[in-house]
Amino acid sequence: MTHDPLAGCRVLGFDLETTGLNRKSHRIIQYALVGCDNDGSEINIEELVNPERKIPSAATQVHGFYDADVSKAPIFAEVIPTFSKYVEGAVIVGHNVRNFDWPFIENEYLRAGELAPVPLAIIDTLQLARRLRIPSPRTLAALCIRYDIELHNAHTAGADSAATLLLLWRMMADNPAPFRRPLKDIESWIAHDGQDAEESLLGPGYDDLEKVDRAGRLRVSGEGDIILAFGRHRGKTVGEVCDIDASYINWLLSSRSPVDSVAREQLRKMLASN
Repeated sequence: MTHDPLAGCRVLGFDLETTGLNRKSHRIIQYALVGCDNDGSEINIEELVNPERKIPSAATQVHGFYDADVSKAPIFAEVIPTFSKYVEGAVIVGHNVRNFDWPFIENEYLRAGELAPVPLAIIDTLQLARRLRIPSPRTLAALCIRYDIELHNAHTAGADSAATLLLLWRMMADNPAPFRRPLKDIESWIAHDGQDAEESLLGPGYDDLEKVDRAGRLRVSGEGDIILAFGRHRGKTVGEVCDIDASYINWLLSSRSPVDSVAREQLRKMLASN
């Protein structure tokens, strides 16, 4: 690229692992910041965090962390000075970072009574993939395959951070024209209208959301809610369907349900906690 909008910036791939998908009730158990400082020196931080709550087995199946792994780790309030030092004024690059990772960070700072750091820009590679109209699926794993990026130890914060940063460079190299503008303009272009109208939660585009069941009939929204991706209540959250059609939820939880037993158990736990 003849014009590099990131030149001279601290650029950090960023990712979290958490106890679950709902930022209101779940907590961070690992964060990673991988990239380079303004002077080009390497930054590679990957740290476990004590979430001050149990790690559900469903989360452990994804990232492999158990309660014992984080029992002696610092709580998030104790890592705030380090996190803020690197993130303040940096370009933060993450996959679904605006809807998932960054809201978790904001909640942790609120719990600690602190102000969250202000990055120079936040670049979301999921939003960028939509903006560039890259075909679905647009999960990090799928995009890494498309761009020939090796993703070892997926669903650990360090591996996902590094892969996301490399993914951004590959996407910029393949599509240089949109990046020949100031960084703030690029951030705005990616973030605003980055998702086409037909790809809202009320239409297709479910490939971008994490599956609850193997078939993807239930998906997790950016806000951590379970939504239905099929049937007459397609696009509604489970909570909304509970309010208007409780018999439909009972059917989903029954042995006649089209979703698998693991998803049914996750539904039961979610409904029991509400």
